[in-house]
Amino acid sequence: MYKAINKSSLRQLPCLLKRFQSTLVVAEHDNEKLTPVTLNAITAASKVGSEISCLVAGTNCAKVTEELSKVKGVKKILVAQHDAYKGLLPEELTPLILATQQQFGFTHICAGATAFGKSLLPRVAAKLDVAAISDIIEVKSPDTFVRTIYAGNALCTVKCNEKVKVFTVRATSFEAAPVQGGSAATEQVAPSSPVGISVWVEQNLSKSDRPELTSAKVVVSGGRGLKSGENFKLLYDLADKLNAAVGASRAAVDAGFVPNDLQVGQTGKIVAPELYIAVGISGAIQHLAGMKDSKTIVAINKDPEAPIFQVADYGLVADLFKAVPEMTEALKK
Repeated sequence: MYKAINKSSLRQLPCLLKRFQSTLVVAEHDNEKLTPVTLNAITAASKVGSEISCLVAGTNCAKVTEELSKVKGVKKILVAQHDAYKGLLPEELTPLILATQQQFGFTHICAGATAFGKSLLPRVAAKLDVAAISDIIEVKSPDTFVRTIYAGNALCTVKCNEKVKVFTVRATSFEAAPVQGGSAATEQVAPSSPVGISVWVEQNLSKSDRPELTSAKVVVSGGRGLKSGENFKLLYDLADKLNAAVGASRAAVDAGFVPNDLQVGQTGKIVAPELYIAVGISGAIQHLAGMKDSKTIVAINKDPEAPIFQVADYGLVADLFKAVPEMTEALKK
């Protein structure tokens, strides 16, 4: 026997469906503080329209849990602590995420599209026997997402019919969730048995007084036009005056001017600062894919036909070896 459904009930159906959605955001952190990309992932999760929980796995992550509990939009924080989670190895975290998903029945699992998220979530998706959706830039509905293809030259709308939607989030496409106004409850979850196929040994991080590249409000990047690594000092001096991070094009990295952790682009880091200054960069598609979402783009190049000028808000056709020192000197006044 079938019961008739009126039009009013049909209109309410999307809202009813959202009530059955639940998203797990896998927090990225260093046991001391939350990595900013997690806040962007929480915003993306809120677009799904579901209840949001965060998983914090680590060795001594009380500070991270406290920080996350204040984030607006998070209802529950699941905490798992074990020595096996040192270094957040994907081999060890995957069984924990699978057990957590089975226990709470999450319909969505996401994380930032960083090295952490890119190494972890495809493994989780494979274990769940579902397809992973990488590097999304928009959430249209609980099962429909937008991501870039062809180095950002085209947008692909993906409808996912999997039982569990697993996706990574491009941080620059979503605002960071507010870090006040939240009152998330904390719940301890049992750590999974150590897999033991890999062991975290150590991590050596380069230290700098300048802001981190992916989170800096101002970025000064150099390209092949600088001609040598020594000439990057021009950019370092300018960056110091602007409290900016320093980046580089793939051509500059391939030429050995700077280390590859400064590379901005499709195969490097994706940035979207308030101000991006491109010095001696021609503007290859590969590079544009990593910085075109910047709020204001300034290009300095002696070639007036350089493609970088097509995306720049302000362009200066000049010799960078004269223009950059002049800018630095002007900032001293």
